[in-house]
Amino acid sequence: MKTMTSLPIIHSRQVIENSHGTREVLDLEFSNGERRRYERSVQQGHGAVMIAAMPDKDTVLLIREYAAGTHRYELCLPKGRIDLGESVLEAANRELKEEAGFGARSLRVLRSITLAPTYMSHAIDLVLAEDLYPERLPGDEPEEMEVVPWRLDRLHELVLREDCSEGRSLAALLVLKELMAAE
Repeated sequence: MKTMTSLPIIHSRQVIENSHGTREVLDLEFSNGERRRYERSVQQGHGAVMIAAMPDKDTVLLIREYAAGTHRYELCLPKGRIDLGESVLEAANRELKEEAGFGARSLRVLRSITLAPTYMSHAIDLVLAEDLYPERLPGDEPEEMEVVPWRLDRLHELVLREDCSEGRSLAALLVLKELMAAE
């Protein structure tokens, strides 16, 4: 019998669906002998970053961007893909410049956040950006994004807003608030 610490994978194979993603089929056997076939979406590319940019110890910068999935403008943290040859920190600084018009002299990875780990391998690295300075780079955004400074002591208001529904940003802000409280 397998223990819960050993992975239940018997066999896996990847099936390429299209240019946006890969599907992996997993044959699994669990610790109780139960067998199942699962499918998961496998992250394409070199990963992604989400940036918690802090102009001061009490404030984080949000952006307002159009979200096609909800057909409205959403408040969220700046984020984007890691380009080929970029490190996580290089990508975070570039995305911050493109989306918010700021660079950071101090950057550090806080943690990785998954979207739906039971059926997707997709993860995003949360990066804390401090010691900000104004600098804008052209990006792939169709319009300049509004930058909205938000005080951490008002996060309870933000999480109740209809226009702030992205789970990754909400989780990242909770991590950020706890980290700032601990430091």
